[in-house]
Amino acid sequence: MQLALRDITKRFGALVANDRISLTVEPGEIHCLLGENGAGKSTLMNVLYGLYTADEGEIVLDGVTQSFDGPGDAIAAGIGMVHQHFMLVPVFTVAENLMLGNETTGLGGTLDVDAARERVREISARFGFDIDPDAVVEDLPVGAQQRVEIIKALSRDAQVLVFDEPTAVLTPRETDELMGIMRQLREAGTAIVFITHKLREVREVADRITVIRLGKVVGEAEPTASNAELASLMVGRPVELTVQKQPPTLGDDALVVDGLTVTDVTGLVHVNDVSFTVRAGEIMAVAGVQGNGQTELTEAIVGLQDHVRGSILLDGRELVGRSVRQVLDAGVGFVPEDRQVDGLVGSFSIAENLMLDRSFSGPFTSRFGGLRRAVRDAFAREKLAEYDVRAPGIETRAGNLSGGNQQKVVVARELSRDLRLLVAAQPTRGVDVGSIEFIHHQIVATRDAGIPVLVVSTELDEVVALADRIMVLYRGRIVGIVPADTPRDVLGLMMTGERPAGAVA
Repeated sequence: MQLALRDITKRFGALVANDRISLTVEPGEIHCLLGENGAGKSTLMNVLYGLYTADEGEIVLDGVTQSFDGPGDAIAAGIGMVHQHFMLVPVFTVAENLMLGNETTGLGGTLDVDAARERVREISARFGFDIDPDAVVEDLPVGAQQRVEIIKALSRDAQVLVFDEPTAVLTPRETDELMGIMRQLREAGTAIVFITHKLREVREVADRITVIRLGKVVGEAEPTASNAELASLMVGRPVELTVQKQPPTLGDDALVVDGLTVTDVTGLVHVNDVSFTVRAGEIMAVAGVQGNGQTELTEAIVGLQDHVRGSILLDGRELVGRSVRQVLDAGVGFVPEDRQVDGLVGSFSIAENLMLDRSFSGPFTSRFGGLRRAVRDAFAREKLAEYDVRAPGIETRAGNLSGGNQQKVVVARELSRDLRLLVAAQPTRGVDVGSIEFIHHQIVATRDAGIPVLVVSTELDEVVALADRIMVLYRGRIVGIVPADTPRDVLGLMMTGERPAGAVA
């Protein structure tokens, strides 16, 4: 099925999110839609999927102009969408999620779950997904949940499939697997729209590339274009794609973790007798495949884990046993790996989110306990400008921002604290190249100010770029702590549990 979008315009008040955008996607083609956070990519696809109605323009499928009153109409026309934040019911099984909005019944009007199970097995076998139809979604890893989203779309015979930032929450291995799935779908004749801002992925799978900036198409490019050329088209200026930093000026041991063990309520060990030190003015980057204890490690430092043994000293003061508020008050800034669950309150405004955890004291509160709204709003406007958060204003709900702009709000809040330690988990997840450049610069500036930094990332490029030393975790244990110039193939082996000669345990 051929998809043509012609002069699509979508406004939100005075904001023109899409300004006369036109593009064509052929059957059996991967058409990449590349652009910064807030450029209008997701808005355009939400128009295609029937979630929004265009103010102007038309959607044409195989030469026939369409009119969608909602996603049901788009699905019936052969359009499927895999959203950046999955549209799944966590407590339902895979088969039950497949049936949502497309319920079939058997004898007596009962739901025909067996038919849904069989459909899951059929599609899983065709693409090698290995998905159990009776598995509960919340028990599946993120990569498997994404396959469930793809199965949902394919079960409804989608001939045009939209992937909206599909790799934002995936590990490198899961990303490679997804690239393989997309190629299979292309070979089967599916027209694919791939929304991303990750240049490596674009060059790896795209047949054609359309670049959007500030709601407008600013150019097309071939997959052979260099990263620098693509980045410049996206941002409208040259972008520094490598992290520029001087050798660190190291101070005393600032963060000292000794014998740290973290278990869950069932007694399962997630962090197993981990010990390491981060000095003032140093970036320690933690590498590893997602799910090897990184989340529990960072949450233990911040006070979010209940079952913790061992010691975490910051400037000689014990953090274990303290509440989250006490840890934050001790000068710890925390960028969580899941901005929607732990980083933001989606129903709060940007201004309210930027003062979270500080509303009870400090510059935003008067001596009588009331909110100093003018101070809060001035601070919010300053951070919106400084971090280039694309939003109509500071009263915009955080939940209405694109994923990358949500991340920038979290980073802006945490880096504006009076820091003694920065813990950043996946700091640039879902963020475009221009914003990555800025956030990396801010992290290095934090280190250069003499503050210890602990960065956790599944992006090996990010780990290597930022680190002064690299700690690799595997199944909750430290495989080794190695210099930042350690070859990538050695780091890759360490991520599978192998310890190279010379690595510090």
